[in-house]
Amino acid sequence: MLENKRILFVDDSPTMRRIIANALKNLGVTQYDEAENGLDALEKLHENQYDIVLTDWNMPEMSGKEFVEFVRKDDRWRTLPILMITTRGMEEDVLTAIRIGVNGYIVKPFTPDILKKKMLDLLGHTE
Repeated sequence: MLENKRILFVDDSPTMRRIIANALKNLGVTQYDEAENGLDALEKLHENQYDIVLTDWNMPEMSGKEFVEFVRKDDRWRTLPILMITTRGMEEDVLTAIRIGVNGYIVKPFTPDILKKKMLDLLGHTE
């Protein structure tokens, strides 16, 4: 189900981007782009069409929270599924993320199976 989806993932850590890229490849995803912060991600959103966005919370330039808030104000991306992947696991953080428009939340570290399940849930597919 994920093979035909185009995914944008945003994380300032090159190591985490590599982990996510490897997880996506293992899930059969070949169409993805990486961004190292929210500003970089916004540029990519303007250039491409995505089925889902995966974003970290803590990043320089523009945080994941700021990125999500910006995206949700634009009608073009109001319904774009966004999955927050972060080390911030406090209940308050999860509630804040939901309030600003995040559709799903994963606390690092995570497994490829968790990533797959959350993405399929957001895209409305079940296995």
